[in-house]
Amino acid sequence: MAEVLENLKSLVKKAESKMVLLVADGLGGIPHPDFGYRTELEAAQTPHLDELAKKSALGLMTPVNYGITPGSGPGHIGLFGYNPEELTIGRGVLEALGVGFHLQAGDVAARANFATRDERGIIVDRRAGRISTEECARLVEKISQEVKEIEGVEIILRPGMEHRFVLILRGEGLGEKVKDTDPQKEGFPPYEPQALDAASEKTSRVLKLFLEKANQIIKEEPKANAILLRGFSQSPHLEKFSERYGVKPLAIAIYPMYKGIARLFGFDTPEVSGDFQDEVKLLRDKWFDYDFFFLHYKDTDKAGEDGDFKKKVDRIEYLDQFIPQILALNPDVLVITGDHSTPTLLHSHSWHPSPVLLYSKYAGSSTGLRFTERECAHGYLGQFPARALMSLMLANALRLGKFGA
Repeated sequence: MAEVLENLKSLVKKAESKMVLLVADGLGGIPHPDFGYRTELEAAQTPHLDELAKKSALGLMTPVNYGITPGSGPGHIGLFGYNPEELTIGRGVLEALGVGFHLQAGDVAARANFATRDERGIIVDRRAGRISTEECARLVEKISQEVKEIEGVEIILRPGMEHRFVLILRGEGLGEKVKDTDPQKEGFPPYEPQALDAASEKTSRVLKLFLEKANQIIKEEPKANAILLRGFSQSPHLEKFSERYGVKPLAIAIYPMYKGIARLFGFDTPEVSGDFQDEVKLLRDKWFDYDFFFLHYKDTDKAGEDGDFKKKVDRIEYLDQFIPQILALNPDVLVITGDHSTPTLLHSHSWHPSPVLLYSKYAGSSTGLRFTERECAHGYLGQFPARALMSLMLANALRLGKFGA
């Protein structure tokens, strides 16, 4: 994999240009035999994306490394120009930040799912039928009222969206090295939260007791009768996005996890709810206050994980409708890509590269006719590591000086 210039920060210069990074979560796909061996992008009717592709540079982007399937955290770390192989940020931290919770030093956070298990204790639905956000809040409050402290450790729960919530442990002597309890697929029982080092033994004991108590409280619920935990983590210290790139960044995302990772890197993250059209409206409203915009679209990933090819096609076509509104703001650089691929054929994230479209007056143009994986494979950007994307964006925004004499 091509190396990325390590001293990029020394080349950054000020400019008035504006950049938009539109991340269609899980955008990429692979040919599906049940749909004419087309990907979802190839099956979708996307006149605006296709017209833009003719004026843009195209390529493929490797989120982490060849053959490596990334989680959403590493996927976004790469997009923001940091090395996901060196910088590990646990899912729990991202979820906690995403719901607006301020983590203290020593706190251990975990991403939690309400799930459905059968009478044998086997998980039959990892997402509890995607219960409503209101139902999630009710269950979190129910557990919070009965489980407040274990072995001197404060138990803090915060609801997220749909089946997701956040667990925070606050107390002395806690470590973050604990095995996830989420088996990541149906048909298996939850794992035990086993400590992976001596410093995390207390964390493991507290988690086991918490799960026993919490699962007992919700055992009669029709759908959300079990809890799965993953991404145990503590907050790292890292260089902020604005310091590294000399920009004033804004993140526009509905789902807490993506707001969380943006907050960790120092993005401003105003509240937005509803639909992608509300995100685009906020983009317009904030256009003159910032110069770098991270715009997140979740629906493509949800459909991919559900294995719903037609739904993912529909969600791509819905996104396409908003491209003219974004272009009407006249961004100097617009990138459209994914943080990873989520092919419906796999029902999950995958190791396949993400298609990339880079539009600016200096980017050059593609010979491709459409914005698809196969067309991007022939684009002159080639296949490059995700953490090189920021240098490409900065260069096309005329924000990088010359390297060397």
